[in-house]
Formats: sequence, C-alpha cells, structure tokens
Amino acid sequence: MIVPWRDRRGQFLPLKAAVFASAFAPAIWYFAWWIMGEAGGRPVTEAVQGAGLWAIRFFLVSLAIAPAARMLQWPGLLLVRRMVGLTGLAYGLAHLFFYTMDQMFTLGIVVSEILLRFYLTIGFVALLGFSALGVTSTNGTIKRMGRWWKRLHTLAYPLIAMGVFHYFIQSKANVSEPVFVAGLYVWLMLWRVLPMAWQRGVAVYPALALAAGLATAGIESAWYGLATRIDPWRVLAVNETLNFGLRPAHYVLVAGVVVVALVVGRRVAGRFGRSSGRIAAQPT
Repeated sequence: MIVPWRDRRGQFLPLKAAVFASAFAPAIWYFAWWIMGEAGGRPVTEAVQGAGLWAIRFFLVSLAIAPAARMLQWPGLLLVRRMVGLTGLAYGLAHLFFYTMDQMFTLGIVVSEILLRFYLTIGFVALLGFSALGVTSTNGTIKRMGRWWKRLHTLAYPLIAMGVFHYFIQSKANVSEPVFVAGLYVWLMLWRVLPMAWQRGVAVYPALALAAGLATAGIESAWYGLATRIDPWRVLAVNETLNFGLRPAHYVLVAGVVVVALVVGRRVAGRFGRSSGRIAAQPT
C-alpha cells in the first residue's frame, strides 16, 4: 500500500509527512472559519476565492521546489514536488466546485459563464491542463511515457501563467497580490533560463532579485495603464519611493534578497562543515 509519507521502500519520511499535513491546513482553516460564522455574508463566495488563491500558491510553491533544491543543495526537496502540485490541483478543483455551488449547481449557468466571461475561460482551460498533468503523474504513467512525460509537464509553466492571469482579472481594482505573485513567477522562470553553471553560482542571485523587482514594477504599471487607464508612468514612479508604502515590486525584491541570504548562508555552512570535518579527521 502506497502512503504519502513513505518512500518507495516503505520508509517514513518526515518531510513528506509534514508537507502532506500542511496540504490540509488551509482547508481546515476555512472550514473552521465557516462553521464559526466568520466567513461573512457570502461564505460560499469566500470559499471560491480562498480555494483559488491556495491553488495558485501551491502551484507556485511546486515551481519553486527545483530552484530551492539546487540552491540549498537539498535534493530531498524534489520528493515532495509532485505532492505539492497535486495539492494545487485539489484546491483548483475545489475552486470550481464551490463556484458551481455558488451558482446553485445550475450547470447551464456555469457553462455559459465559463464560455462568456474571458477570465473564467482562462481559468477553466488552465484547470483542465492541470488535471491532465495530475492524471499523468502516477509512477506507471511516468515510466510508460518516458521522455515525453517531461515534455508534457513543461506545460505547467504556461498553465501557471494562465492561472496568474485569471487571478489578475478576477481581482478587479486591487491587484497588489496578483502583481506580487506574477513577480515571483518571473523570478522562477528567469532562474530556469539560466545556464546550469550560473544557477550554481552566488553572484547571479542579486541580479535575479533586481530583474524580478523591475519586471514586477513594469507588470503593475502596464496592468493599470491597460485595464484602468491610470497613467502607467505614475504607477511606475510610485515604485521609486517608499513614501506611499511598500509596493509589490519591493516585496519581490525583498524576497529575492532573502534568497540571496539563504544561498550565501548555505554555502558558508557547507564550507564550515567541510572544514570541521577535515579538522576532526586529522590525527591527534
């Protein structure tokens, strides 16, 4: 019997157990919030938005696992990538389920809304794509498909981009969090186009942080300019100062700086560990 917290040999893995437990945490939180009557006047709508938000978050985390595993020299992280991606799919399906519930399970209305509203069409197509990736994530399918499996699953990159775009459009006026998510997505995709030798270095990560921050500012100004007719140059200018508080681009830059600190800290710890090992190995 295959259980999520064990490896193929049946050994217990604390990391997989912790990730599996954390997958249920948002659902438990929203359920408790609901039964305590703190979900507002439209709890189903809150559930729709909450499930969709956590789907995006888990998909983004799944995208971050490969960079984190390489930067932190922690290959064991790759063992939970499939679990995190499937968790994102589960919340995406819950997002669709609660939306259908919000429409009183009237499938005709649900279908017509998906066909007529562009942001729903984008979200539904992305969910279909993620469902296809989820169905083909079994060990047997991976073995049968061989190299084609990896090619198929590169579709996760544009699918996540579609999910972020869906998040943008449905957020209406305040798009601060979608802009932040888009900035993180840009960082993760920029990392993937780097040569492998550069990914192992340290100097490239400050440049990645700066590039992602600038891209985030550009995304925010472009969005407001195209969607709201607000002068994009004014929005861009706001990112050049802290007088109006932190903008999404600033948060992305801070996240990039945190990554730099983690990479440097891991390298220093690794060298210190090797030095200590050599000293301990010397005869006394």
